[in-house]
Amino acid sequence: MTKNEIEAKPILQFSSKDVNVSQLTTKYQGFFQLNEYQLTHSLFSGEQSASLKREIFERGDAVVVLPYDAKLDKVLLIEQFRPGALRTSDDMVSASPWQLEFIAGMFAKNENPVDVAIRETKEEANIDISGKNLTPIMQYLSSPGGMSECIHLYLALIDSQQVAVGSVHGLDEENEDILLHLVDRSEAMTLLTQGKITNAATIIGLQWLALNYQTLC
Repeated sequence: MTKNEIEAKPILQFSSKDVNVSQLTTKYQGFFQLNEYQLTHSLFSGEQSASLKREIFERGDAVVVLPYDAKLDKVLLIEQFRPGALRTSDDMVSASPWQLEFIAGMFAKNENPVDVAIRETKEEANIDISGKNLTPIMQYLSSPGGMSECIHLYLALIDSQQVAVGSVHGLDEENEDILLHLVDRSEAMTLLTQGKITNAATIIGLQWLALNYQTLC
């Protein structure tokens, strides 16, 4: 090996065992939680990092359900107001605080992902599904630089003829106001291309569907 060559390193050689959290302090506790971590971690050089202090938004984990009618090639999208989109809605060409999304919800105590998927699909779209309708797509971290949330993304095969298009659902106690849209898969992809779908879970789900829809028929 010459002096200009660099030895290849293993991919993903570290784990949580290579992090030392010396202090964990809760800075805010409300509906969500903000924790401050003081930690060190292994470096690619083989040395140890300096002590770091990082605030992490502990939002909790969530489930996202992609409702798809494979026979008719249609996708169910829900529309609802999202205050987190207010800041960027005037800066992005097609963005709006009313978001086109897939069904989603956070875990309640002692729930597993399938339980959440079934419950949220009923609450947000008035559709009854069971575990046999669900296929795991992936788990991913929303924004691991500052948030601990893990998303469990599922495909739900539905009969779209049972969907009350244009109906409004959601729980009053959670101030939900959710409108149902049923669109062709190609139309959903057009909305995505036009920048009218701007939330990560729906973008990821539609891109997965574009790659896999032919295997679902």
